Amino acid sequence: MNLTGCRYPTFKQAVQRAWLAVCLLSCALPLASQNLVPNPGFEEADTCSSMSFGIEGPLHWFSANGTPDHLQSCLPYGAFNGLPMNFFTYQEPFEGTSCAGIATYWQSGQTDYREWLMAPLLEPLEVGQTYYCSFRANTAFGGNHSYPQFWLANDKVGMLFTMQDRPWTEGDLFPTRPNYAHFTHPLILADTVDWTLLSGSFVADSAYQYVMIGQFFSNALTDTLHLAPQGDPWFWFPRAYTLVDAVCVSASPGGCDLGQGVGEVQATGPVLFPNPAQDQLIVGQRAGAEAEVLDAVGRLLWQGRITSDRWALDVRFWARGAYMLRMAHGGKVETHKFVLTE
Repeated sequence: MNLTGCRYPTFKQAVQRAWLAVCLLSCALPLASQNLVPNPGFEEADTCSSMSFGIEGPLHWFSANGTPDHLQSCLPYGAFNGLPMNFFTYQEPFEGTSCAGIATYWQSGQTDYREWLMAPLLEPLEVGQTYYCSFRANTAFGGNHSYPQFWLANDKVGMLFTMQDRPWTEGDLFPTRPNYAHFTHPLILADTVDWTLLSGSFVADSAYQYVMIGQFFSNALTDTLHLAPQGDPWFWFPRAYTLVDAVCVSASPGGCDLGQGVGEVQATGPVLFPNPAQDQLIVGQRAGAEAEVLDAVGRLLWQGRITSDRWALDVRFWARGAYMLRMAHGGKVETHKFVLTE
């Protein structure tokens, strides 16, 4: 065989190419674990002021509903949106010197009022890719107002992703609550002392370019908890206010703080049976879990509590097809897929 003209790499060239491949891989790994949320701790701002989002709030973030608050340690102690003492609560930020505050439940005056934060992602999501989400949340209670303004805690705080921005300014109509989010915390956020880690995952069905944070469900679909007896003191406002910090969205499970392992995992074992089901779906070994069922396009169909270790869900009159059961149990959020057949 005539090998004239064929050129083989020298050993030195082969080693150089190998090192180049290693370098390229090591450079690519941080990108895969990149946090796609700009200014995730609300630290970057043009000024230290008492203005709301959309006026002089943190860079990149703006209001998608109502008037969220930029809480800052640089303000005088006890200022309306200062830290740690402010109008709403007493709380140190989870990290840094700032955080955000939003109304997550409201039942006096403007029924179902909510406040939503919004920011552009650093790059669009990839369709079919699993993304991992997390942020820290704390329930506000107390504050330096003569009477505490927010006396409730609520569930279903989470993230909603969109293709377009939805800026809200004073005088605009309040948007309708979609009763849906890509990631929600199913439990009531009742801890007024420590920051709670909210984490989960979802598969992107569109090239979403924006992330929203808030509570996107109507009052009728929201569970609440009284932090103090109604009427003590007499100035009673049935509202909830939640602090937000350390927001993260990543294509890598190692890119965000997900607590113990992946925040939302596919569970194993015979938890659901029979599957496929026809008339009843049995949920085993999950007594006390908070649960919800979503259809194939993510619409909420049912929510409630699993009350026994052999609990039956009546699905006789549900449309045949694929569904997903999400449960908060043992400090983790599980997802289970099931199918209904004729």
